[in-house]
Amino acid sequence: MQHRANSSGNVWLRACGSLLVCALLLSGCKGGAAGADAAGKGDAEEKEAVTVEVAPVETRSMAASYTGTAPLEASVEAQVVAKTSGVALKVLVSEGENVRAGQTLVRLDSDRARLQVAQTASQVGKLSNQFERARKMAAEQLIAAADYDQIRYDLANAQAANRMANLELSYADVKAPIDGVVASVPPKAGNFIQINTPIVRIVDTSTLEATLNVPERELATMAVGLPVELAVDALPGKSFRGTVERISPVVDAGSGTFRVIARFDSDGGLQAGMFGRISINYDQRADAAVVPRNALLEGEGDPAVFVVEDGKVRRAPVQLGYTDGNWVEVREGLAIGDRVVIAGKTALRDGSAVTVIGDTPVSATAESAQ
Repeated sequence: MQHRANSSGNVWLRACGSLLVCALLLSGCKGGAAGADAAGKGDAEEKEAVTVEVAPVETRSMAASYTGTAPLEASVEAQVVAKTSGVALKVLVSEGENVRAGQTLVRLDSDRARLQVAQTASQVGKLSNQFERARKMAAEQLIAAADYDQIRYDLANAQAANRMANLELSYADVKAPIDGVVASVPPKAGNFIQINTPIVRIVDTSTLEATLNVPERELATMAVGLPVELAVDALPGKSFRGTVERISPVVDAGSGTFRVIARFDSDGGLQAGMFGRISINYDQRADAAVVPRNALLEGEGDPAVFVVEDGKVRRAPVQLGYTDGNWVEVREGLAIGDRVVIAGKTALRDGSAVTVIGDTPVSATAESAQ
């Protein structure tokens, strides 16, 4: 009986030992699998880090402006016309020549006008003598009052005719009405000039004007005296400053635009007829927070950027202000010094891990984007 009991106990001990070994093996397998999973997950996270380029939020001066194109025109221009008919005896100026107000430009044949002056002057002399005799006779009551008045009226008419003849004679010398530069002289010596025919065009190029047709939505932003910048293809690398001179008070119903006239000094080579790109600056911010335009997320609804914080990105909604070239103002949503992603955005999601390859100054980033 005792021998059977010992055998049964040995069997039970062996069974317990086997179960313990299995349990330890299972525990080891689970621990190894868990460790492998953790290691694999860490490797995956490292592989998921996206390489990006960033730029800091900085401050710079920003201007709000309206930009358009327009040709330059002389602010003062005169189209000189012939006030009488006649053959052009002399053309005294040529294109590009500077002239002064009152200077003779073209001299027309004046023979007929001179004869008319002589004829009317003779009539004035004759009637003057008659009037003097009539005046003496009227003092002695030797002439009727009606006859005396008639002679006086005839003399006045003759004097007026003589003044008209002299005025017509003066028209033979076509004179400049303004100071300026001769832009065109169509007639040549020997040509017959009809009355009211334009014969000389003079422009005052000391100041130039450009007329912009501005959309009516910009009406509230425009004001006389606003600063204007001008660039022309004919003078590369140069910028010219002017001001808003006049603003039309009427919006054209057909085009929905109104006229804004900007004025420029002609210093620096500007000439009438040049075509220019004009920017009217209607607001200025001295210390605006800015980011490069390529930091903005496209097709994401409201404006937003990716901000890098502790190796990850955060999608930050922003309120935008003015845009000036390759910079955009951020009025809300960012702080000076925040780092925003400017390259590598397409592979990012909110919370994505990133590897930053360099912090690029805003100015350098914007210049490289040009």
